[in-house]
Amino acid sequence: MNSIGTHFRLTTYGESHGLAVGGIIDGCPSRVALDFEAIAADLRRRADGAPREEEDEVEWLSGLKEGVTLGTPIAFSIGNRHARPEDYARLEHLYRPGHADYTYEARYGIRDHRGGGRASARETVARVVAGAIAKQVIAPVSIHAEVDTLGPEGDTRGGTVVCRIEGLKAGVGNPIFGKLGALLAHAMMTIPSAIGFEMGAGFAAAQMSGSEFVDRWNGDGSTRTNHCGGVQGGISNGMPVEFRVAFHPVVTLPSEVECLTDDGRLEPLTIGGRHDSCQVMRAPVIVEAMAALTLADLMV
Repeated sequence: MNSIGTHFRLTTYGESHGLAVGGIIDGCPSRVALDFEAIAADLRRRADGAPREEEDEVEWLSGLKEGVTLGTPIAFSIGNRHARPEDYARLEHLYRPGHADYTYEARYGIRDHRGGGRASARETVARVVAGAIAKQVIAPVSIHAEVDTLGPEGDTRGGTVVCRIEGLKAGVGNPIFGKLGALLAHAMMTIPSAIGFEMGAGFAAAQMSGSEFVDRWNGDGSTRTNHCGGVQGGISNGMPVEFRVAFHPVVTLPSEVECLTDDGRLEPLTIGGRHDSCQVMRAPVIVEAMAALTLADLMV
């Protein structure tokens, strides 16, 4: 499952320390004049403060003519110019606690141990490129995400990101299994380290009475509150769509940890390489990208 979307569909490829990561977008409308500076700005937001410094220059391989979309598949690549696979040589026969090392090998019988391979957050650079294009496709709908809370100080930290979608008309989404909230939840939970999702009042609604929770009408069709997060019956109601995504703390710890070996032993290891102590500061642009891809798939 390396693709998301049906009508506006993104497939990503590449490993953390391979030659490149990238994507193929199928279903992007034709004659969209892309704002490449907006794409570059989102890539800078994703890279801001990252311990691994990459230029993240996009090589456009197909689907464009003089910066305008052709309606054919858009293929792009971002080179891994500063990969350091040697940092991970010891992990070839070790499974780090909290990582996808063990589960990937259980699933495929083989894995790329260099920085987590496909499980690395490096893969999200392709999502940010595609999401920046999706934002331009769904304009004037706007998406803004920002850090909401940070976990307590410690060796590593997690936190939450809040996202607000404005300008989305009523009627976007589908009943039952194609609900807008469900599709957004699915998209957000594909982001590395994402561990929770809530819309509107979220889990706090479980402690409210119905008279407290219900969003009462204004005469113009808007509502006085937005406890439902802008979605009712799985369909947008014209109010801002609001949700939060929770991210667990980074599980690559600076101290020594016990890893499981592939022959069933426990072996202490101090994990090297370049790692975030808090990934939440760079998550908002990824949340925006996944929201834009979800909306583009529903709206094209």
